[in-house]
Amino acid sequence: MIIFLYGQDTYQSRQKLNEIVEHFKKIHKSGLNLKSFNLQEASFKDFKDEIQQSSMFKGKKLIVLTNVFSNADFKEKFKKDAQFFKEAKDIILFYENKKILESDKFALFLKKQGEFQKFELMEKQKLKDWIKQEFRKQETEIGEFALNLLIDFTGNDAWRLSNEIKKLCLFKKEKDKIEIQDVKILVNPKIETDIFKTIDAIAQKNKKQALLLIHQHLEKDDSVFYLLSMINFLFRNLIMVKSYGLPSNSLAISKATGMHPFVIKKTINSAERFSMEELKKAFQKLFETDLNIKSGKIDPEAGLKALIIDI
Repeated sequence: MIIFLYGQDTYQSRQKLNEIVEHFKKIHKSGLNLKSFNLQEASFKDFKDEIQQSSMFKGKKLIVLTNVFSNADFKEKFKKDAQFFKEAKDIILFYENKKILESDKFALFLKKQGEFQKFELMEKQKLKDWIKQEFRKQETEIGEFALNLLIDFTGNDAWRLSNEIKKLCLFKKEKDKIEIQDVKILVNPKIETDIFKTIDAIAQKNKKQALLLIHQHLEKDDSVFYLLSMINFLFRNLIMVKSYGLPSNSLAISKATGMHPFVIKKTINSAERFSMEELKKAFQKLFETDLNIKSGKIDPEAGLKALIIDI
């Protein structure tokens, strides 16, 4: 039996891998029938010898293979003997935590040989539902405004979100609802340099550069909804900073708004390049684009690029 787990959301794919391994361990309590090969270090021969070796114990083996896609020799030889492996009583599990193109020939081959599951990065509503579920596991709830801010601060990085959720739950020892102020105190916003380069390009009215940077984000498989949420977050902060007048005192703004000083410092330079009227129009355009994409009226990538041209 062949199983193939892959996708950008390595947190969920790792959870699935752990789930399969733990289920196997419950049935085969000795653990001696569980094998793992990292194909950056092991060879096809190591793997095949394990398959051919008669197990001293009853039951099938679970063989987990990682980093297979970087081993051309393994892929070629596995394909030649695929029917043998497919019919073997053992479970052969391919796990990849690196980006794999949907057109990759070996990935397409594996999908035809057995079961496969792709783990996509969670979009806004699915991400919200998942976060709420994770809080419920800790017997804690999170308010809607706090939830939105948490996503603004972290994006859809499930690994980081898992750690931030645990931290917030430990902070709320009485298991009260997590509110927006808790997120502001405990969670540092993930503001990537590339996002600020994009915002600066927009602020400088350099639409060609802004579109190029957006294209680079999409090439890296950054989610459209993540990019929209970060641009929305930053423009909201631009309006807030601009409303205090420039040049601004970052410490005073931090005390008045609860915004993180790091965010304020990053925002002031960009705010100087916009008029308040331009910021308000851009914010409205962001809202309309987000709504049109979520309602299926426009293609996400096309909508994002049109937004950059319009603001």
